[in-house]
Amino acid sequence: MTEFLGVSITEWIGYLASLFVLLSFLMRNIVTLRSVNTIGCSFFVVYGVLLNSWPIIITNLAIAGVNFYYLFINKRKKPAAEA
Repeated sequence: MTEFLGVSITEWIGYLASLFVLLSFLMRNIVTLRSVNTIGCSFFVVYGVLLNSWPIIITNLAIAGVNFYYLFINKRKKPAAEA
């Protein structure tokens, strides 16, 4: 695979994924945290595909799914106290 600065593109994607996941834990706002974490998970899915690593793919798809649920689906439901 192609290299940039002596590091393979696959590794760069892994580093980028790690950076986004790390940055997500520095967020105070939960919506921002989940959004940035989803970006990191997406990069990890690509990284897993490039490595043909099913544990990486499955885990990060599941985490991205949980983030998606709380960002979009659960947001539509009103808490019982507000109803």
